[in-house]
Amino acid sequence: MREDGGSSTRTVLIIGASGGLGRAVARVLKTAGYAVFGTSWTLDRSGSEAEVPLLSLDVRSEESVVALIADVVRRVGRLDVLVNNAAYRFHGAAEETSVEEARATLETNFLGVHRVTRAVLPILRRGGGGRIVNISSLTGVNPPPFAALYAASKAALAAYSESLWHEVRPFGIHVSVIEPGPMRTEPQVKPQPPNQPVAAYDEPRGRALGAILKDQETSGLRPSQVAACVARVVTSAAPKLRYRVGAQATWLPRLKTALPWSLYVKGVRRKYNLDE
Repeated sequence: MREDGGSSTRTVLIIGASGGLGRAVARVLKTAGYAVFGTSWTLDRSGSEAEVPLLSLDVRSEESVVALIADVVRRVGRLDVLVNNAAYRFHGAAEETSVEEARATLETNFLGVHRVTRAVLPILRRGGGGRIVNISSLTGVNPPPFAALYAASKAALAAYSESLWHEVRPFGIHVSVIEPGPMRTEPQVKPQPPNQPVAAYDEPRGRALGAILKDQETSGLRPSQVAACVARVVTSAAPKLRYRVGAQATWLPRLKTALPWSLYVKGVRRKYNLDE
C-alpha cells in the first residue's frame, strides 16, 4: 500500500454501499481515516449519504462502470482500495431458474465484479499498488439447496480472486476474498424468487428458505463483524488471499472434507428440512 499521503488521503471505493454490509464497511473505513466513496444501483441513500458520498452505478453496464471510475479519479486523483460487495440474491430450483434469471445473478455477482476490477486495475498499477477485496460467501464453498446459480456465482468469484492474486502480485496489488457465513441484513431482505416457479418444488423450496431466514435471524453474523474483517484486510501489511468469517464458515467446509458424503449430505438435508 502506498504511504505517500498518509491514511487520511487513501481512497476506498465500495461497490454496493447503500446498506447492510457495504454501509458497515464504509463506516469502519471512514473512521480509520480513509476517504470513502460508495456506490448504489438505486441511490436509495436511506441516511447513508451523510456517512460517505454515494455514486450511481450499474455493475451490469460497461459504460456505467467506466464513468464511475473516471468520476472518482477526477474527484480525488487516486484510488487505493476496491471493495466489491454488490450482490443479487436469488433462491430457486435450477429447473425453475430461467436463463434470464441466471444471467441476472451472474451479471451482478460475478461479471459485475470483473467489470469494476478490470477498470480499476490500471489505476492501481500506475499508483504502485493497492487492495482488492471481493465479498463472496460460504454458499460458494458449501452450496445449499435452491441456490444453484447464487452458489455458482460465489464459487466463480473465489476462483477468480485466486487467479487474479497471482497476476497482480508483482504490481504490489493484494487480492483477498472474504467468505462469511450466514449474515443478518438490515432490515432482513428475502432473496429474489423465480418468476415462473414449478409447483413440484414449492414445498421443499419454502422449507429451505424458512431454514435459511431463521438461521440468519438467530445466529447470523452482524454486518459489523464482517466489516471488521474487511478493515483488517485493508490495513494489513500482508493480507491473506482467503478469509472465512463466523463459526459456520470455519467448521462447515472442514466437516464437508472430513465426513463421508452420505453423512454430510444427511446433515445438510436435515438442516434445510428437505426430508419431511
